[in-house]
Amino acid sequence: MGKYFGTDGFRGEANVNLTVEHAFEIGRFIGWYYGQYHKNDNESARILIGKDTRRSSYMFEYALAAGITASGADACLMHVTTTPSVAYIAKVDSFDCGIMISASHNPYYDNGIKLINSSGEKMEDEVIDKIEDYLDGKLGKIPMATKDKIGRTVDYVAGRNRYVGYLISLGLYSFKKYKIALDCANGASWNIAKAVFDALGAKTYVINADPDGTNINRDAGSTHIENLCKYVVENGMDVGFAYDGDADRCLCVDENGNVVDGDKILYIYARYLKEQGELTNNTVVATVMSNLGFFKALDEIGIDYAKTAVGDKNVHDYMSEHNNCIGGEQSGHIIFSQYASTGDGILTSLKMMEVMIAKKATLSKLAEPVILYPQMTVNVRVREEDKEKVVNDPEVLDAVKKAEAELYGEGRILLRKSGTEPLIRVMAEAADDTTCKKCIGMITEAIGKRGYSI
Repeated sequence: MGKYFGTDGFRGEANVNLTVEHAFEIGRFIGWYYGQYHKNDNESARILIGKDTRRSSYMFEYALAAGITASGADACLMHVTTTPSVAYIAKVDSFDCGIMISASHNPYYDNGIKLINSSGEKMEDEVIDKIEDYLDGKLGKIPMATKDKIGRTVDYVAGRNRYVGYLISLGLYSFKKYKIALDCANGASWNIAKAVFDALGAKTYVINADPDGTNINRDAGSTHIENLCKYVVENGMDVGFAYDGDADRCLCVDENGNVVDGDKILYIYARYLKEQGELTNNTVVATVMSNLGFFKALDEIGIDYAKTAVGDKNVHDYMSEHNNCIGGEQSGHIIFSQYASTGDGILTSLKMMEVMIAKKATLSKLAEPVILYPQMTVNVRVREEDKEKVVNDPEVLDAVKKAEAELYGEGRILLRKSGTEPLIRVMAEAADDTTCKKCIGMITEAIGKRGYSI
């Protein structure tokens, strides 16, 4: 991670850690940088911008567009849309790069700038490093465009509509007989998800699709899925799908109101692909956070797995290198490499519907073989500059060893830094909840005694 950009872009509280000046200067650099590739063809660089429903997203959108056009490139605005839609359109419409303004599952007062390359993937590290050097004043001044070289701001809402059409085209079956609930988290999927499910024939019921700029993710979406669980049961839904703020994640709810998380989604689709003879390398790519029960269930049906560090970029990079077709995270960030270059919540829900209909099975039946171990994660807020110290502190590491001894080889402990927030994540997996709580308490207590907790 760099000084400004973490594992998922430049993220922080709007106009505190991430300011409008940052956005303008990032736009200035990107517009100039990609303009260099068009000097000989006498065309302007084209930068695609999408945003979620946070109040500050509009401010950052205009600041980025101002910086881009001031450097001579064109800023094409998709307006409120999802992260995967920006990735898709950046690739298929041959943009120089894409920008998504979102802090994903974070509260409304946070925001982020995610950079996407022309292949619809996360921006290369070497470009990010240059942007950071520019923000720190190491690259000098960038010339302003003048006269007819000044860039234009272009409405590109048609791109969002094309993305909706693409998702609809992936629906292999009619959803006509299904009652489906969608929780849009008052975020970017609010005006997209229902259109897709309606077009495929579903009886679609939507909650949390009334964004006001401050209610994104508030008691809604994949981070507060208990509301969808209740809604599915009370209204007799066949299935429910919950997205996060920028809709690159999806968690599911079966007909009984039980959560089907990313691990179970990976299992269901990998098993389906294996039965079709289409599971590349007979392998699923997951992260170290995936549940032991998930790995045991894969062992039972003879599917191999690879474990990466936490972060969808790590999953994507491994999949690209080894030509895998399915991978993702427990949080519901699932990558179907045949159809998308990034996690896509709406696509994930379509793929779950595909398996349900093809196998004539309920979601609960499909997820039944995965018996998850009790798993608990506690986030300890620390100073950003202390995150590295915490995970290397001898007394904290000693507490981790003592906690691991409590598991008697049946479970695990994971201590890691958040890549997007000033948090240390402490995860315990054990045979029962009591042991999980005890182990986490031992570690968080050590972090507090060392003076790191705030």
